[in-house]
Amino acid sequence: MSGKSIEMINQHFLKKIVRQAVFFVSLIAVWQCVFYFSTSVFHWWKPYAFPNPIGVWESLVALIEQNLLLSAVLVSMRRAFIGFFLALFIGTIIGLALARIQILSLTLKSFILGIQSLPSVCWVPFAILWFGLTEKSIIFVVVMGSAFSISIAVESAIRSVNPLYVKAARTMGAKGKELYFRVVLPASLPALTTGLKQGWSFAWRALMAAEVMSASIGLGQALMMGRDLADINRVMLVILIIILIGVLIDKFVFSFAEERAFKRIGQ
Repeated sequence: MSGKSIEMINQHFLKKIVRQAVFFVSLIAVWQCVFYFSTSVFHWWKPYAFPNPIGVWESLVALIEQNLLLSAVLVSMRRAFIGFFLALFIGTIIGLALARIQILSLTLKSFILGIQSLPSVCWVPFAILWFGLTEKSIIFVVVMGSAFSISIAVESAIRSVNPLYVKAARTMGAKGKELYFRVVLPASLPALTTGLKQGWSFAWRALMAAEVMSASIGLGQALMMGRDLADINRVMLVILIIILIGVLIDKFVFSFAEERAFKRIGQ
């Protein structure tokens, strides 16, 4: 790649960063203006009932100084990854069974689709009754909130593989495990990574539903602490952090994996 091409790529990247920075700065400025006019000019809201950028920043500084923010983020991330990988293991097994065993696809799949549509918060009472207010109850909710979504994603990804690939591999002597691991699974990677990205979003939401019911440290507990203290800025701060983590995981993990999967099959 020539130096001119590299320079053009760097300029494009810089312009993209500048556009995004201008957008977010403008958004924060509009937010602050809305807060000022709605609380100080028109008196539509009380200042303590409407979040504002300055108050959110002050809450961020306070949580950092108290060493609460980093601890909450690390604990929540640990729970999310443990629950997601357990859900990935369980969901993959169920998905492979649905894809390979026709009778399960005809009978069990509709039941799984019904469970998948159940909001994650519905599993919280079961978790508390079975495990109490412990770490296990939170992990349980995360697993139940995402495992069935992953199983449907795995089954759909395998069934989306072009039948010509399978027929060609069989004519060349591939069968059994070799057929699955060398043909079916590689061909299903793009659809599979898309499904896993959705499974992660279900796991992340399930974690927040579980943590708001728990007294242990975490982002959900920090959210409830803001509510108990009637601190709307802290509540808004935690919500923004939850959104930011979700976006970063999606962009730098799953979107990256999705892009690599498409390149692997030449798309």
